[in-house]
Amino acid sequence: MRKRMRTTAVTAVAVALSAALAAPAVAAAGPGGDRTGDTGDHRATARAVRAAVGDGVPGVTLRAEDRRGVWTATAGVGNLRTERPRSPHDRYRVGSITKTFVATVLLQLEAEGRLSLDDTVDSWLPGLVSGNGHDGTRITLRQLLNHTSGIYNYTADEDFGRTYFLEEGFFEHRYDTLAPEELVRVAMSHEPDFAPGAGWNYSNTNYVLAGLVIEKSTGRPYGEEIRRRVIAPLHLTGTSVPGTRTGVPGPSSRAYGKLTEDGSGPVHDVTRLNPSMASSAGEMISDSKDLNRFYRALLTGRLLPEEQLEEMTDTVAVNDRNGYGLGLMSTELSCGVTVWGHGGGIHGSTSDAVTTRDGRHSVAFNFNGDWAGDPEAVIEAEYCGD
Repeated sequence: MRKRMRTTAVTAVAVALSAALAAPAVAAAGPGGDRTGDTGDHRATARAVRAAVGDGVPGVTLRAEDRRGVWTATAGVGNLRTERPRSPHDRYRVGSITKTFVATVLLQLEAEGRLSLDDTVDSWLPGLVSGNGHDGTRITLRQLLNHTSGIYNYTADEDFGRTYFLEEGFFEHRYDTLAPEELVRVAMSHEPDFAPGAGWNYSNTNYVLAGLVIEKSTGRPYGEEIRRRVIAPLHLTGTSVPGTRTGVPGPSSRAYGKLTEDGSGPVHDVTRLNPSMASSAGEMISDSKDLNRFYRALLTGRLLPEEQLEEMTDTVAVNDRNGYGLGLMSTELSCGVTVWGHGGGIHGSTSDAVTTRDGRHSVAFNFNGDWAGDPEAVIEAEYCGD
């Protein structure tokens, strides 16, 4: 449920595994003219992928697509016990990348006249956002999607963190089923971060609410709407909304976490969990091929009319390099290239998927560990090179 500026549901720390766990980089060939290995325009990316493993990430899988075709690479291992390498076809939990899918569906509903982003949250979910200063009558759907609502982030709650993100709690509660309304109630036990529209702060609660609005406006679960409106039309065969299913469909690798606040201690296999703790803020599963296809289709107008795509890419400044639109982040890289996409983190999984505004150059990748590695360095390498 991470956003790309390294805000994590669990505290992110740069503690490396022993270098002995770092397997050599493996280039994975595929059909259609894939270019592999430490050659061509992707030499810097290949080095960045290997560097992530050197920093302690168990394994990395990456797929880049540009004017020259498709390039895939893996490094490290997908299973620390068997030392099986990662695959370019791995499926993985994508965390907050889910938010772009959710925002896309809400914008489609707006285009159909079924709701307005200027509607208040309370008009769709009466009484749910209230207490300790929260007031859903003053918060719009747009403010949910661009994180200007001020609603408290439920994953920042200390009790929630101890229960679901730290070792003792996680192994006791990893299979709990949580209703989205329960997650909202956790947030409502705190004061808002600021008055609606008065600031910007990343809050997973915003997108739990957005998923509930989709359900209220369509009469169907948000995941069903994503499958019907995005996954099926784009033929995203590796993408799913798991609900309460605890496993990751194959092909996939294991996912690893430290489950401590400071990143110390042993590595744990955290692959299996009930993703209802993330809900519509971060429960989805995908692969790098599908993520590239999704963001390319989105940015080139295949999923939204022009008016809604303009709304989505109308960003709020987060800092001097990043802006946040509606479930979509823009980042200006060191070489002046701007990319659009989202990052995501959930137990044992750190993912990023970005593309240029014209959709001609995309990259998506995953680390199967949540305490080490630098995703931004991989993106910089892919677009800015040496």
